Amino acid sequence: MDVVLFSGDAYVDHPSFGAAVIARIIESEGFNIAVVSQPNWQDDLRDFKKFGTPRLFFGITAGCMDSMVNHYTANRRLRSNDAYTPGGKPGFRPDYTTEVYSKIIKKLYPEVPLVIGGIEASLRRVTHYDYWQDRLKPSILESTGADLLVYGMGEQPLRELLNLLAKGIPLESLTTIPQTAILQAKGKKLPKNKSWQDIQLYSHEECLDDKKKFAQNFRHIEVESNSWKARRLLQPVGDSLLVINPPYPPMSEAELDASFDLPYTRLPHPRYRKKEPIPAFEMIKFSVNLHRGCFGGCSFCTISAHQGKFIASRSKKSILQEVEQITHMPDFKGYISDLGGPSANMYRMKGKDEDLCKQCKLPSCIFPKVCSNLDTDHSSLLDIYKEVNKTPGIKKAFVGSGVRYDMLLNKKASSKEQASHKEYTVDLIENRVSGRLKVAPEHTSDAVLKLMRKPSFSYFYEFNKTFNEINKRKNLNQQLIPYFISSHPGSTDEEMAKLAVETKKIDFKLEQVQDFTPTPMTLATVIYYSGIHPYTLQEPYTARQKSEKLNQRMFLFWYKSKYRKQIESTLNKIGRSDLLKQLFGKKDEEKRPPAKKRKRR
Repeated sequence: MDVVLFSGDAYVDHPSFGAAVIARIIESEGFNIAVVSQPNWQDDLRDFKKFGTPRLFFGITAGCMDSMVNHYTANRRLRSNDAYTPGGKPGFRPDYTTEVYSKIIKKLYPEVPLVIGGIEASLRRVTHYDYWQDRLKPSILESTGADLLVYGMGEQPLRELLNLLAKGIPLESLTTIPQTAILQAKGKKLPKNKSWQDIQLYSHEECLDDKKKFAQNFRHIEVESNSWKARRLLQPVGDSLLVINPPYPPMSEAELDASFDLPYTRLPHPRYRKKEPIPAFEMIKFSVNLHRGCFGGCSFCTISAHQGKFIASRSKKSILQEVEQITHMPDFKGYISDLGGPSANMYRMKGKDEDLCKQCKLPSCIFPKVCSNLDTDHSSLLDIYKEVNKTPGIKKAFVGSGVRYDMLLNKKASSKEQASHKEYTVDLIENRVSGRLKVAPEHTSDAVLKLMRKPSFSYFYEFNKTFNEINKRKNLNQQLIPYFISSHPGSTDEEMAKLAVETKKIDFKLEQVQDFTPTPMTLATVIYYSGIHPYTLQEPYTARQKSEKLNQRMFLFWYKSKYRKQIESTLNKIGRSDLLKQLFGKKDEEKRPPAKKRKRR
């Protein structure tokens, strides 16, 4: 084999699964690759030896999720399932998968180059806070001993790496490939690239000693992750120097098509035929990804750190080819479950003047308001919807979630954009909702939403009103399902109580809720750990103790009688008994079944 790749996921030959993308690219470049899915790390390690020594390098990815997010809840409780394993069974990958696999490979094959990638490695490429160990950890390059880290969506750096290796250049000399990171001796001369400028970050040791320095580092990391012309990041780590090369510019349509048009079977590997279904595959098997990237910049989200804020879109031809392929799948019933992307309605959106975008350093294009240079015309997306509908075998194509309704309600957009927004909103609600449309206001407090980089809750009120009006006019029985987060930095018990009151006013009993989970390389996580906002240096309140987090979460379920006494106690304690009347007024008392009469003997 030229390359042997170890993955923490079961192997699904589908463009939504990173291991399959990597395998198909390596194959398309004329190399041989073996993929070992979910190797056993607890026996005699035969899975790590079965293909012997590869000619070029070993590759490791933890899979489509960070292994710790995959394994543990926000309260650090072990999950009972793994969506990327047949039957959803847990226990088929270790905690810190990339580290465990890497140490095994380095022990068995110390002389063979090791390349790591995937979302776990990507988001741990620099000093980061690990919620599960409650401490700062250095770059994953330091803990794994890997020779090269590919971060973000890895097609471009991987192709360049393969082409240079094919020319006989040793991997240890490949130090200037964009979107890669290396760890070199501290005194060693820096790799040359005249086009790059450098930023020196505070060392890992300085971050350990001073949380403010860790927070200040993050500002540089986030800005450069979302810049068209980024700078190289340098960070001392012990006796080494971490070198993070700038990312590639956004992928062109042709480059993105080349990745999605590889000959995927879109199915799990045949070895799983007699096993239970893989839940993650079942969820996306009839969905189509239209684009990459997200310019939302939400504080709690890792998408921009991994994919960037600039949108890379597929061609209509590539999308329709995939739709046509889906129609031939044996169990397809005519319904596309989701036409979307990281955010559902950002397809083909970019700056009206891209030269301005190339100079922009802001993490979001739509917060605190939609950028006047952003073209939010939805016409291209509507055209895709219509063309998909015309495909033989397609009965209906839905949009699952991720709609940014604040863009649709932008009063300062051009008349052409606003016309497309109205048309899109009507088409979405009338034709793209499979009973329920999930949206993510996340909170009701403007102060918390500002920290989240999300729009005012007033936008949700407006969108909800439109949703109900269209449903009534078309006699549709559809639900709008809002997502909310508890315990996010800035959120207090009082803010959560107000959230409960606001959602009660519009008759929502919440289902889609989430307790904030600090994950590597997000703004909210940096605030959670350091207590400091990297951009303002203010110190917002953050719920850190388990009891505080559970206390906030209970307000999302205020309508359940088991939480009433605790809610009453909390609100009385903080001097907001007035909110009790709004939550539990006489009109709104839960109907209790009449007490059963005792039978006389």
